[in-house]
Amino acid sequence: MKKVLILLLVLSLALLFSLQSFSADKKYVGVKMCKACHNTEKQGKQFDIWQKSKHADAFKALKTEAADKIAKQKGSDKPAAETPECLACHVTAHDVAATLKDKGFAMEDGIQCEACHGPGSEYKSMTIMKDKAKAVAAGLTDFKDDAAKEKLCKTCHNEKSPTYKEFKFKDMWAKIAHMRPKK
Repeated sequence: MKKVLILLLVLSLALLFSLQSFSADKKYVGVKMCKACHNTEKQGKQFDIWQKSKHADAFKALKTEAADKIAKQKGSDKPAAETPECLACHVTAHDVAATLKDKGFAMEDGIQCEACHGPGSEYKSMTIMKDKAKAVAAGLTDFKDDAAKEKLCKTCHNEKSPTYKEFKFKDMWAKIAHMRPKK
């Protein structure tokens, strides 16, 4: 009996580690892939909401003289658009290996869908996205409530940012809310 329990434990651990390595292989597909489906009235024109937001222009903000000045004041000898501390909040997947970014992914697109919803390679297909449970199982981040959304937002919108102003989640979320319309 003891040998059977040990064997089950070993098999369970092997399965756990194989699942973890599978999830580590998920790739960022980029906002252009999301646009194909999330730009319709039926989907609430979610792409348009993102495109009109400051998130879409987050990387562009780093290409300014003002951003370079801030980066220099913070001790960087590189332009803001090359400073890891700046890229962390201005570019989705800034620190992810190139092998985990599909050819359609572009850092110039700033803070993209996958910054909040997770790498999309495994949930991007229509057959998976039509079933929320399947999409979540394939890696789509599902926020249980506004507190979970706010917590993620505050990983960048906080006092560590050199341009931080009070972050009022409710007000800011209203600017980027992109829920699919109810049927």
